Amino acid sequence: MSDSENPYSPFSSRMDWEIAQWAKLRGPSSTAFSDLLSIKGISDLFEVNEHLGLSYKNSRELNDIIYKQLPGHPRFRRKQIIVAGEAFDIYHRDVLECIKALYGDLDFADYLVFAPERHYTDDDETVRLYSDMHTGKWWWNTQKKLDEQRLGATIVPVIISTDKTQVTMFRNKTAYPVYLTIGNIPKEIRHKPSRRAHVLLAYLPTTPNLYHACMACVLSPLENAGLDGLAMHSGDGILRRCHPLFACFIGDYPEQVLATTVKTMECPKCDIPPDELESATAPFEIRDLHAVLDALATIDVGDLEFVQAYRDAGIKPVVHPFWERLPYANIFQAVTPNILHQLYQGLVKHLLGWLAQACGPNEIDARCRRLPPNHHIRLFMKGITGLSRVSGAKHAQICCFLLGIIIDAQLPGNMSSTRLLRAVHGLLDFLYLAQYPCHSSETLSLLDEALVLFHDNKQIFVDLAKDAYHATNRKDEFTQMTQWLERKEKIVRHAKSIRWQLHDNTPHHPSPRPASLSFDRTRTLAKHPSAKAISFQTLISDYGATYFREALARYIAQQNQLDESLSRSRLKALAANVHLPFHSVAVYHKIKWLSVDARGHGDPLITVDSVHVMPRRTGTRQKNDALPARFDTALINNGTGQSVGVEGYRVGQIRAIFSIRERDAQFLFPPTHQPPKHLAYIEWFKPFPSTPDSRHGMYKINRLVHSGERVASIIPVSNIVRSVHLIPKFGPVAPRHWTSNNVLEECDTFFVNCYIDRHSFVTLR
Repeated sequence: MSDSENPYSPFSSRMDWEIAQWAKLRGPSSTAFSDLLSIKGISDLFEVNEHLGLSYKNSRELNDIIYKQLPGHPRFRRKQIIVAGEAFDIYHRDVLECIKALYGDLDFADYLVFAPERHYTDDDETVRLYSDMHTGKWWWNTQKKLDEQRLGATIVPVIISTDKTQVTMFRNKTAYPVYLTIGNIPKEIRHKPSRRAHVLLAYLPTTPNLYHACMACVLSPLENAGLDGLAMHSGDGILRRCHPLFACFIGDYPEQVLATTVKTMECPKCDIPPDELESATAPFEIRDLHAVLDALATIDVGDLEFVQAYRDAGIKPVVHPFWERLPYANIFQAVTPNILHQLYQGLVKHLLGWLAQACGPNEIDARCRRLPPNHHIRLFMKGITGLSRVSGAKHAQICCFLLGIIIDAQLPGNMSSTRLLRAVHGLLDFLYLAQYPCHSSETLSLLDEALVLFHDNKQIFVDLAKDAYHATNRKDEFTQMTQWLERKEKIVRHAKSIRWQLHDNTPHHPSPRPASLSFDRTRTLAKHPSAKAISFQTLISDYGATYFREALARYIAQQNQLDESLSRSRLKALAANVHLPFHSVAVYHKIKWLSVDARGHGDPLITVDSVHVMPRRTGTRQKNDALPARFDTALINNGTGQSVGVEGYRVGQIRAIFSIRERDAQFLFPPTHQPPKHLAYIEWFKPFPSTPDSRHGMYKINRLVHSGERVASIIPVSNIVRSVHLIPKFGPVAPRHWTSNNVLEECDTFFVNCYIDRHSFVTLR
């Protein structure tokens, strides 16, 4: 087969390619892989069988193929810079070549944005929408400035992020990686690591006084390219005059201070005094870039004048910060707060400490261990107050239930919890609102309101008084890290090329769709039931569907009298005459909701929600794999519910999901009203109250009980909208006999958790 006919080229066959892919992405160390190929039986197998022939005999030969014959991102360069007479090494790629690689990537060709846009919610264009970089003010204003110089410019916003990383625990080595992406790629794609829309641009020395010299060296090509532009091909083959401009800098607070050259404990963006940082009303202005540039220009005047000019400008005396000569750059606007560093790793980290002090760590942890399970809830069975080195992902998981577990906790001195709940309510609302995919003037005002709610109640807290390194041999690690990364990137890129050649080599151009707050999802159940024939008695004893026969009879009677308004007594009488010609049903143990690729970005379907409905599984002594019963709660639409708000919805606990055989359905139901394939037995909670609790914004609900028995009925599964997480009303001290497995049965009063995901936050408030 010629190379033009072989999609796996330069590898000789699919087997040849898949072994190489496994070795570099999932396999053992290079030495172990070479040892594997040298084993007598294995090496003979590949040499004798032509179809199993490999293009390489060891890791060195495989690496040689990858380096010389596979396309990839630009190679890393090792460069020395001299600072104060001392030489330091930096490892970096050509920044312009990295930008070209992202801009010209076939994977992004259909989704790139080339011009700024203004989006509005109304025909009068009074309420503006902000969803991505091209809908914001920076791109629009900068495009105007460029067009004044020369029409036809295409802006390529350069986004730089840094994250000082400890690469080994036992030798305390650190790397300072710098990443690059471009704002032409939609944020929904940039935010997914699997789409590989970020490029590792450089490894910098971690010595603070070298930072700006190294960054200036790496980004210096942007000076001329940003002003004059350069011809670049996008993935669709169109050539444009592009101007790569430094637009955003992403990092934690110490990195923002380092980049902006402001002093520690000061705001990197504005001129608010350090002692006013906690104020919600102190006046402030964005730092004056022109004043800072004027101060930088005094470096040749004299040391005293230079230092004084810097002091007056409010920055530290750094010689030639990296952004000084970058065209159209304003570092104080480019520094952007982000969800990970400023909110989860900053705000939430401190909040956890405050709450542990206020409510007591033992009580906080006891409540965490007694939360019912849910698709969106991680159960911290050892509690949360003793966690160390907590990641942003864990902080996000904790936020899903944090407010609910402190609602009725006892505070020192029997202090009222109202201010505490409102302060936490304000912070969490701000956190969730900030993650909206699209903002308008209205949602921005909601952000302000959430912040005000926190500031109005924050006094209560006063009153209460990383991966590549591990693949190296720890010698000359930066060289090995860059080589390891290049090989991995080339393998991934070649895998994309093969998929494109084999399956999808037809270009498609979806129409760009603006971001919205819609939550499109698809409900799905398994093709085959989890159990084909579960008897009514088993449904009662193992599933807790106590009144299954009666509920099913009532459902059948209702469906046969749809033209009649039935009283309770009339329905009961009709149900008593229903004869069921079967004594078992097929049951399903799970409903899933899958994401929908609403923006047309080619995203794979993922499970975004689920409910579990299954009895206890006994397990074996040897494996000790017994599983407790789980019957999740869900939000159910009575047919009048809208996309936002709780009107028309009820909460129910699902005890069984089942289907009736077609021949039985034909016998029991009229031909014009055959039942849906999937039905559910639901135990109901009382309707939502008219308003949520003003202190914490959650609805309080109770079980619906009649004559001491739980009220239940049969509904179509299509009425089940999503899972719901209920937080028990613990009281001042969580009852110690409650567990995560039994709390839904032991507790009668719950709070409907509106923080488990963005959909619940929008819907259940």
